[in-house]
Amino acid sequence: MDYTAKLDQAIGRLHDEGRYRTFIDIERRNGHFPHATWRRADGSERPITVWCGNDYLGMGQHPDVLSAMHEALDATGAGSGGTRNISGTTVYHTALERELADLHAKEAALLFTSAYIANDATLSTLPKIFPGLIIYSDSLNHASMIEGVRRNGGAKRVFRHNDVVHLRELMAADPADAPKLIAFESIYSMDGDFGPIEAVCDLADEFGALTYIDEVHAVGMYGQRGAGVAERDGLMGRLDIINGTLAKAYGVMGGYIAASGKMCDAIRSYAPGFIFTSSLSPAVAAGAAASVAYLKQDASLREVHQTQARILKSRLKAMDLPLIDHGSHIVPVVVGDPVHTKVLSDTLLEDHGIYVQPINYPTVPRGTERLRFTPSPLHGPDEIDRLVRAMDALWQKCALNRADLAG
Repeated sequence: MDYTAKLDQAIGRLHDEGRYRTFIDIERRNGHFPHATWRRADGSERPITVWCGNDYLGMGQHPDVLSAMHEALDATGAGSGGTRNISGTTVYHTALERELADLHAKEAALLFTSAYIANDATLSTLPKIFPGLIIYSDSLNHASMIEGVRRNGGAKRVFRHNDVVHLRELMAADPADAPKLIAFESIYSMDGDFGPIEAVCDLADEFGALTYIDEVHAVGMYGQRGAGVAERDGLMGRLDIINGTLAKAYGVMGGYIAASGKMCDAIRSYAPGFIFTSSLSPAVAAGAAASVAYLKQDASLREVHQTQARILKSRLKAMDLPLIDHGSHIVPVVVGDPVHTKVLSDTLLEDHGIYVQPINYPTVPRGTERLRFTPSPLHGPDEIDRLVRAMDALWQKCALNRADLAG
């Protein structure tokens, strides 16, 4: 076997399809987000504006967060010292879990190194706790949820995206006494549409099922205290397990679930993805706790964020670009071709200093390749003007059709 040739073939296929992913070296400058510095391969530098980051509110540079991290770093050093079971549980980890449990009005929360691991570890472990569990999973769930459901060895049913009629048909076809769980999201990150939370909870009540919701793209940004769409809609109490991240609106790193004390205890005790993973640095946990606490008390960033998203969407719509708009903060513009998407992304960066990565298959279906913009409260009128002017010029240059792609 010529392993090198196989590697060349695999990578070559991505190049041929126009969806080879490239990384650029960015130096974020504290206090200047969303502005950053792009360090080119030749050693030269260029100022850029980041338009595809998930630090939605700029909390990664907030003084309260940085102060808490500095204090924890000076007090404890860099690392946690191991897994939570051995030596990696600190006062910072437990304080963060208390903040998260309070945020979601749950008895407990369980911290993971990322929301991906939280989804994967929890969903793959639940059938060990509930033998015979059937998981009903939305067809557009995040890869981490799909992987957790796939690996758990239990029964699974995939229902059409946001289709509660199809979900009910699937649930009705299974034994009434089988344990069941519905796994879905509050905001789907590629199209920016909302999950039908209340309707799913109604079905869960009807069929005696547990509910598992991923609020990764909503925590910090929706609800009175930033607990997510379920809080905004008054439905948190009807959800059994809530998954969230600390790496997007909260600007730090890590993921978690919030649930009953017994549920968190069982996952803590049975999930290999928790048991055998070193815990987050105490400094990271301290910064995340400070960010959660701050956004519970101050809704102004959320309000400005929504305003900026509405402004950007209205400007892009006015140019008749193929924008998908479901009313959330996510701003996807469908290009529909991986090569064109890459050309747009590269030209925006090189000629306009605008950084937005192309989104290609398998993240989105073929033929729906897109640029996904993530405005923040710190993207002001000047930044939006530059982006809109650049998109208008480049769309014509690439000879793309306008509003017939979003569907």
